[in-house]
Amino acid sequence: MTTDSSADQQGLVGRAADAVEQATDTRALDVTARFGFAALAVVHILIGMIALRLAVGGNGEAEPTGALEEVAEGALGTPIMWICSVGCAGLALWQLSEATLRARHLPTGRRIGKHISSGALVLIYGSMAATFARFALGDGPDSSESTVDFTRSLLDTTPGVLLVFVTAGVVAGIGVHFVVKGIRRGFRPELRRFEDTARGRVVEVFGVVGHVAKGLALMLVGGLFVLAGLHRDPQESTGLDGSLKVLQYHPVGVYVLTLIALGLVCYGIFAIIRAVYGRM
Repeated sequence: MTTDSSADQQGLVGRAADAVEQATDTRALDVTARFGFAALAVVHILIGMIALRLAVGGNGEAEPTGALEEVAEGALGTPIMWICSVGCAGLALWQLSEATLRARHLPTGRRIGKHISSGALVLIYGSMAATFARFALGDGPDSSESTVDFTRSLLDTTPGVLLVFVTAGVVAGIGVHFVVKGIRRGFRPELRRFEDTARGRVVEVFGVVGHVAKGLALMLVGGLFVLAGLHRDPQESTGLDGSLKVLQYHPVGVYVLTLIALGLVCYGIFAIIRAVYGRM
């Protein structure tokens, strides 16, 4: 009797999960998530353009908050920030459904991987939704300062240096993932409708260059975390903006900075195409 009761409960939970999954599989959520993805793509393009400005001796903050600040200060900045916030929130909700409801249909190994990958994206997209909202409210944060504060909080703990090195490894590891994904064309399944077409080959170039550039940028950010850990100085870790500005002081750094900047623009263009035509 206990077994029957347990089976009934499991069946009820399963039916409830199926109903929720069906409810999240809506056109409205799909469109909202795609818009959120496109908003983040535009952020990459803006960061790339700011980085190009730095390469030619200009100024700016080549990081997400620096890009958002330039948009938020425009005439339509506030409504744009709110719309992008809603889009990123929808993207986070969609990834949450991927990490929970849809992942339950996968084999155990792939299910665990999906929990981790989509779960991490829920946090990333959710934090971006909050960042857009803060700019809409006129309280936009500074990514570099936030990264320094985060590093300082790690160093203040007992295993502080170890935690900073772990963070460096995670960020650099994500960077390596992007580089490998770009080189191996691992993004192809996301844009199958363009396979074996002239347009598809152009999109593929944007994808390769963009993924490699984003990966290199993240590896540079990881390198700054390493320096912060070695020197026990949180000021060494200044996020993406700091890592790109460091390149300005190296003999060939300006050329590397230019290539990464152009690559980030390519990644943004690729991501916009994926947002419109890709598999969600």
